[in-house]
Amino acid sequence: MTLTMNLGPRSYDIIVKRGVLQESGTLLNLDRKCLIVTDAGVPKQYAEAVAAQCRAPVIVTVGIGEGSKSFPVYETLCRKLLEQDFHRSDCVVAVGGGVVGDLAGFAAASFMRGMDFYNIPTTVLSQVDSSIGGKVAINLDGVKNIVGAFWQPKRVLIDPDTLHTLEPRQISNGLAEAIKMACTSDAELFQFLEQNDPLENIEHVIIGSLQIKKSVVEQDETEQGLRKLLNFGHTIGHGIESTGKLLHGECVGLGMLPMCSEAVRKRLLAVLKKAGLPTTVSFDREAVWQAMQHDKKFSAGMADIVTVDEIGAGKIERVTMEALKARFDSAYMEG
Repeated sequence: MTLTMNLGPRSYDIIVKRGVLQESGTLLNLDRKCLIVTDAGVPKQYAEAVAAQCRAPVIVTVGIGEGSKSFPVYETLCRKLLEQDFHRSDCVVAVGGGVVGDLAGFAAASFMRGMDFYNIPTTVLSQVDSSIGGKVAINLDGVKNIVGAFWQPKRVLIDPDTLHTLEPRQISNGLAEAIKMACTSDAELFQFLEQNDPLENIEHVIIGSLQIKKSVVEQDETEQGLRKLLNFGHTIGHGIESTGKLLHGECVGLGMLPMCSEAVRKRLLAVLKKAGLPTTVSFDREAVWQAMQHDKKFSAGMADIVTVDEIGAGKIERVTMEALKARFDSAYMEG
């Protein structure tokens, strides 16, 4: 299936197809120098399959996890582009999860003021969410995605076959983002997740999630309003993630629960548990609260939060820090 992100001159296709990794040479313009960025947790054969279809491939493998979204690793990529004499007419290809996509995309956005970027996501989280929309970034001093840009890919290839090598925890991690989007924007998809095994219907879940995000991004590319809906669960979630205990999707799942009505929370708890996601966590509340206050969504003592009182009808609210802290302090979480 092919979806098109309609953004005028920045429009691009998102191709969801089993085995599409082997067609990257036909579907992407790889007849040039290509910096292929992957990480040590991604099976080598995925990057190598893409490299075999490039005229002049250069593969860089970074470490696993958020630690790679850093200035030192970003500098490594830029130095490699410089050393290998890459030009603006060449391209960067991300083969991996959200960390790889964010890091490679930011290098593409900034080297020589912008190069073509292709994204080939290989995790559930990146296939349902982070591979599209153009947000690219690195972290700084423990603050997530604080240095970045909006840089749309030229094309995205999504091969569900690459998910077979993932551990169950990583699959659950990605499903949290699909649950998030269904909760705010698609009651039918949420009901589908309640009634069906998401793994047995992974293509349906991927496409349904992408359609939600595509619609939101088309209406608000640079997050001036509506796109903030996609931050559901992220305000508290990013704070929890700063503790280093849990994966991104696990933290997003936990971060959604205090932002719901009681009726929604009951249904959401059941879906999170079904997807293998944690619903309680022990943490240092003061440390998490301090980390939350570095969030980009905070300004002038106010915070933009996303709440869901009814499945499929998320809303953006501007609240005081005191009101947010009240939600945070009354959260179900242990600790």
